[in-house]
Amino acid sequence: MTVALMWEARAVPGRGADLLAWAEERARELPRHPVRRETFRAPQDRVLVITWWKAPYDAELPELPEPESTLVTRAVHRWRFESLGSV
Repeated sequence: MTVALMWEARAVPGRGADLLAWAEERARELPRHPVRRETFRAPQDRVLVITWWKAPYDAELPELPEPESTLVTRAVHRWRFESLGSV
């Protein structure tokens, strides 16, 4: 089974590049490496990181932490999905 972990945060206005750099650094520091990792950015200084893992849905997997509160406008949003395949 493939599990996708999604991590999304919104930076303090004007700090999107800082949040992006922070997220990419933390993703490289994960104690295990995912099968795949992809990073996205969006308007309003949002950053999204998706990691894919070969693991059961309820497996304990390493996740990106919460950034320091001076970098983000709210708590990080996290979701876990089971992949149903791709085309």
